[in-house]
Amino acid sequence: MRFNPKARLDNSRMRNSGGGGGGMGGGMGGGGGTRIPLPGGTKAGGGIGFVLIVVVILLLKACGGVDLTGAIGAGGASGYTTSRFSGDTGLYQGCSTGQDANDHPTTCGVVAVENSLNDYWKNTLAQQAPKATWAPEAAINTFSGQTSSGCGTAQSGMGPFYCPPDQTIYFDPTFFKDILQGQLNGPSGAFVEPYVIAHEYGHHVQNLLGTMSKVKTQQGPNSDSVRLELQADCYAGMWAKSATTTEDSQGNVLIQDLTQQDIQDGIAAAKSVGDDTIQKETTGKVSPEQWTHGSSAARVKWFMTGYQNGSLDACNTFNGQTVE
Repeated sequence: MRFNPKARLDNSRMRNSGGGGGGMGGGMGGGGGTRIPLPGGTKAGGGIGFVLIVVVILLLKACGGVDLTGAIGAGGASGYTTSRFSGDTGLYQGCSTGQDANDHPTTCGVVAVENSLNDYWKNTLAQQAPKATWAPEAAINTFSGQTSSGCGTAQSGMGPFYCPPDQTIYFDPTFFKDILQGQLNGPSGAFVEPYVIAHEYGHHVQNLLGTMSKVKTQQGPNSDSVRLELQADCYAGMWAKSATTTEDSQGNVLIQDLTQQDIQDGIAAAKSVGDDTIQKETTGKVSPEQWTHGSSAARVKWFMTGYQNGSLDACNTFNGQTVE
């Protein structure tokens, strides 16, 4: 994955709450080791990244459907604005061009991906869902350890997640090295992080389209929770298909090159975070009745559905069909 050196980056929606990202050099320090609860009380060493049960809980909490039972602080996000981010380190202030993104992929590269997602979804919703009211996400907020969010306290072990009340994507960059690669044996390719961010951005699109209100059932291979997550994978595939056509504010292409290897890295990441794969790693058995995000096969299937079709209609996982 390579960015256009001439592209201009907009870093106005990027926030960093301290430490995460390692500065312009792009290093990611810190460690895993956090033990994350899985369905049925089983625990996994190091967490399970952006497919954590807590992510679904956050999404459903925002829709008024889940009692957190103290797992996360209350998240009153009424009147939330990005000015409430405290301790912003200004990590992304130096990210102004596509060349910066090529030189510093774990910092400025995130800015370029965010810009690309905004450009793609603004145009796509205008064409395919003209009645929808477009608005970019409020921010992508990276952090180290923990930070406050509109959904309560965000912690590193939760993995990346989207918080609907404040319309913000949160993640600790150490997740990709320490948890996804180090503990889940996931891929380390350059497109892995953009795929995860695109999945979370897919939740923002669902928020804009009102899809989250459809989530009633929370577990099972064809539950509403799984349908929501597989649709976000499908939306990530839609963006990946057209990523090389997205532009900056001056009409310059943002992403110069997205290879088939990049797409394979995205597919490998989807496989590594399927519910069945995680259950095998952590409990030694597969329990479909506890699934909240879908099997590895389903995650790959829906990512590729979006990639091959580029259509919101093709990504409709709520039309009564079996999604697994």
